[in-house]
Amino acid sequence: MSTEAILVRKRVARLHESAGHTGTLLIVLVGVIVLFSALNPRVFATPLNLQSIGYAVPEIALLALAIALTMSSAGIDLSVVAVANLSSLGGAAVAIAMLQSGMSDPVAALVGILVALVIGLVCGLINGALIAYVRIAPILATLATMTLFTGIAIVLTRGEPLYGLPETTLALGVQTIAIVPLSSWILCVVVALLFLLMNRTGFGLRVLLVGASAEAADYSGIRRSHVLMGTYATAGVIAAIAGVLMSARSASATADYGASYLLLAITIAVLGGTNPSGGRAPIVGVAVAALILQSISSGITGMQISPYIYQIIQGLILVVVLVLESRRGRLGWLSSLMSRPVPDGAALTPPAEPATPSRRERRGARTP
Repeated sequence: MSTEAILVRKRVARLHESAGHTGTLLIVLVGVIVLFSALNPRVFATPLNLQSIGYAVPEIALLALAIALTMSSAGIDLSVVAVANLSSLGGAAVAIAMLQSGMSDPVAALVGILVALVIGLVCGLINGALIAYVRIAPILATLATMTLFTGIAIVLTRGEPLYGLPETTLALGVQTIAIVPLSSWILCVVVALLFLLMNRTGFGLRVLLVGASAEAADYSGIRRSHVLMGTYATAGVIAAIAGVLMSARSASATADYGASYLLLAITIAVLGGTNPSGGRAPIVGVAVAALILQSISSGITGMQISPYIYQIIQGLILVVVLVLESRRGRLGWLSSLMSRPVPDGAALTPPAEPATPSRRERRGARTP
């Protein structure tokens, strides 16, 4: 059987597995909604509360999708929140300056959003370069850039939030279309595009192959450095979109917004069915997992239970999922994240065979 046929069969198998996991998550989502609707029907089941969930889900779901994308390549991106904040600050600063110079509101908003996306792209390329070319372990590289990007954001703004965003930008956080928040529609578009990218394009197949087996990727002629650069650049753009939505919903841009989002985003990515050791990225499952955890958060808040309980639930969910992963023998990702990436083509070089001793050397070895 050819290599291409094997890859197609593996991709079909992963799609079936992801679809089954996503179906299970949908059942869990329905169960969570029914449970909290029965416990607190006057609050949870109201259209206003459901709409508030729709406002809160997109930003954390986008961050989780960025992490899931990097996990699918057997890496991780701990800098997504820092990238989102830096992107939103850069875009907000440019938009506010253009408004003060007399530029129209829609144009200033559009330019600000484009600047935010470019900043996210550049941050993603920096992460990709450190991992693909400098060969720093993903968890260490993105931990360093997380501190770097946060420090840059604090220095540029002196830790103060930016106000006065264009009304067009603020509309992304408050407007609705057919009762559904506009930000939720943006999330749906990103999920659809990312699903097509990962499951219907050659780039997505290469990302999954690099995550599943670096040696197989080398034998297939795939340049892992190019794949990793594209993966982290895409994750940076997704994080920038999340940053724009965060600033639109809060009507400001700050350097420390969403400080608690990182653990939540990782939990959502793993709960959604992402294989941390690489090779699988169930995009729809990650979005459904974000809905589940946000519904739990809304239900706990509506019942006036301490918000710290929700943090405990997050930790328990992550522990349970990791235990299940370890029982299935897929917890090798912990060591893979800490390992230095292998250079392109290194897996193609076979180990050197020991030299065969000559007849004279064998005769000398037998002499006492």
